[in-house]
Amino acid sequence: MLNQSKIHRLSEFSMLAAVGDGGDTLQFTDYIAKHLQLYKISNNYHLTPRGTAHFTRKNLADYIRTNTRYQVSMLMAGYDVIEGPDLHYIDSYGAAMPINHAGHGLGSLFCGSIFQRYWTEGLKPTQAYDILKMCVAEIQKRLIINLRNFDVFIVDRNGTRQLESINPASFDADMLCLSLSASIQNLGKKSLR
Repeated sequence: MLNQSKIHRLSEFSMLAAVGDGGDTLQFTDYIAKHLQLYKISNNYHLTPRGTAHFTRKNLADYIRTNTRYQVSMLMAGYDVIEGPDLHYIDSYGAAMPINHAGHGLGSLFCGSIFQRYWTEGLKPTQAYDILKMCVAEIQKRLIINLRNFDVFIVDRNGTRQLESINPASFDADMLCLSLSASIQNLGKKSLR
């Protein structure tokens, strides 16, 4: 289960990143993807990202009241021609919230401040990719667990596609020098106290 992707394509214009119990994430995301495909076949159009998030949230909340409770937290990203890009956080209790940026797991603790500082409305894909590289550099520096590859996907008016994965080998010398100089400056500040 370690090598299994946590990011699932729901439709041509929506993706879901799920964390939780391995079997639950796979089974629940498959269930959602199949029902969204059925919706498209029945109605001849995709559900909007907001509608997809609501459908996912409602199904997760309904399962709380049954014997089949799913332990899954999700980030649902999508693009709609009218509404534009959309990102929703859905927790394991079925609560959903539209957000601008987020992360999952222990690494997200180190990335929140980077997202808040550098995220702006209308980021270009290359700018967003650079922000993600900063996050990966911070995770590699501060997290005890060695995480090798970070898959990067984009959802926009052209659909869903995967970008080049971010791993320690993909960092250029400038990024490593910036990270190293920031660490040295922080050490210098601590020693002055």
